[in-house]
Amino acid sequence: MTGEYNHSHEYFNGTPWFVYECTIQLDASYRRIALFLLYLFIFMVGLLENLVVVWVNWRRRHSANGVLFCIINVSLSDLMVIVILPFFMMEVTMDKVWLWGRFLCKVTNLIYTVNFYSSSFFLASMTLERYLSLTRPSSPSFFPVVGRRRWVLCGGLWVFSFFLALLENVHVDLLEWDEPGCYMVPEHNYSEWFVSVAAFCIIFQFLVPAAVIITCNVLIARAVKTAPDVQGRRDVWLVHVYSLVFVMCWLPYHLVIFLLVIDDLDPYIFSCNTVEILYFSFTVVEGLSLFHCVANPILYNFLSKSFRDNLVNAVVNCIPREGTGVPMGGGDQPNAPNGGGGELGKQRKLSNTSTSQSDVGS
Repeated sequence: MTGEYNHSHEYFNGTPWFVYECTIQLDASYRRIALFLLYLFIFMVGLLENLVVVWVNWRRRHSANGVLFCIINVSLSDLMVIVILPFFMMEVTMDKVWLWGRFLCKVTNLIYTVNFYSSSFFLASMTLERYLSLTRPSSPSFFPVVGRRRWVLCGGLWVFSFFLALLENVHVDLLEWDEPGCYMVPEHNYSEWFVSVAAFCIIFQFLVPAAVIITCNVLIARAVKTAPDVQGRRDVWLVHVYSLVFVMCWLPYHLVIFLLVIDDLDPYIFSCNTVEILYFSFTVVEGLSLFHCVANPILYNFLSKSFRDNLVNAVVNCIPREGTGVPMGGGDQPNAPNGGGGELGKQRKLSNTSTSQSDVGS
């Protein structure tokens, strides 16, 4: 996030080749203003949304099914990157100047990159869990409620995300040029490193999760269409929205990365103006990809009636009774569906047909 990909240019008479060919002039000041406002919006809205999601769902963490368990991890992952957005907001405002030292340069980049992978991994796992719970309700859960398997799988995804993030982070450092900046620049074999890391990024963060998410959502939509007790067709198209939002958030980013890889392998395949546009647009599509921190809570939680009921019950339980100081709502029942036991049969029936992620077993 904080790093900038640098291009190794060929020289002609001591001058980079692109100096002779570049004619386009891109005003970066408007980009800085737009990115600052974008980060500010994501920080304010995403922080509020994900805190509410974690607060409501954490109350049921011990009995939560695999889908809800993945939702909690997605929100925790998104919160990680949201809390470091103020650093990027200031960096954008000061035109890539980094004022917080080498340690925070490496740590903030590591946190961002871990989220980069973990969010997609848990979204794919959640979609797979949802598909299995709808089509094979008698089969063992991918993330079982009890036992060590849940924590081993969860820890494995976080560790794998951390490992992939380290491949980039080892080359992130604070460089003192005209002004201090946080960059991803290895000392040797830049092209080989960049192509390798970009390939890991495209495959593990986008292609594999997208294949799982899209395939499972298509199969879920087909299963819901044939369900005799489905209550509405809203759930049929909602699963396609899940896939569409994931692709819209990440496809532009990975498309630009892919074109930058091509440019690095063959510096003369694109014109100078094209290369300038690619580097100009990189930070833009990178910022737009963070919209998943705002979209995920809405799609996977606030659109769910089960989550809204639990949110209302959580708020009511926090309000003290007049004159007693005892919370209202008859006590906290975080393990019960919608905060109470009367809807258990209805919720189990709903879980067989609803495609709303939070409604499964909640």
